[in-house]
Amino acid sequence: MEGEVWGCSSREDSDDEAFLQNSDEEEHHFSSGSLPKLQFRSVKSKACWNDEMEMGEVIEKKGKLWVTTGIVRSGKTYSSIEETLYLMELGALHLLDNCDTCISLTDIYRKIAGRNDGCCWELFDVYRHLKSLGYIVGRHGVAWSLKGSKSDHKPVALEGSKDELSINELFSELQINELRPDFDVYLPNNRFRKSSPGDPSFLLHLSRGDPPSRAEIEVLERQCSGIPLKISVVEDGRISFFSFDKVELPVLP
Repeated sequence: MEGEVWGCSSREDSDDEAFLQNSDEEEHHFSSGSLPKLQFRSVKSKACWNDEMEMGEVIEKKGKLWVTTGIVRSGKTYSSIEETLYLMELGALHLLDNCDTCISLTDIYRKIAGRNDGCCWELFDVYRHLKSLGYIVGRHGVAWSLKGSKSDHKPVALEGSKDELSINELFSELQINELRPDFDVYLPNNRFRKSSPGDPSFLLHLSRGDPPSRAEIEVLERQCSGIPLKISVVEDGRISFFSFDKVELPVLP
């Protein structure tokens, strides 16, 4: 099995609205080796943070960022913790608690830093890096929308009317130490739609600790249903991506 470095770096208004890749809604403002440069906007979306779900429920959407951000259930849009933090860093989201009190960036940073499952800081680093390059990124195994998906790559769909409970149960099952892909990643696409996203360009797994063994990579590949797999490693703020090809080694006499 032979590794190939794919890349490295340091550190809706409606369900069917087209995504404008080069619009002013999302500045690719992360410079190599630097902390994010916070953006200041006069118009922001609003979301209410749900501690039980560990997600934001969007109550007011502004701009086109939501075309490729958040999952849709029964007409509501929910943002994962990495999506919420990313939008807050862009200056595109005003986050409130249940008492309508503003939640700061520092509060969300602490939530990620203290997590033992779901989204850790390294996973957010990878998410932020891919988003800053224009990729469309979603949690693996979580459907963008329950409407009209015809993809052969079938993420888990949430059934029933109790969406908040279903979403909570689904995300709580995504354990950080579980050997599985973390993200579905799509190339920049101005025709992307949550109702018909198609197959991702590749699946991404964040390697926690030591790089995965050959046996672990084979386990991950079996979960990919033919979709390319890439491995991400974060070390000392440096984000690297790898892909692997199978090779035949000569048999010694």
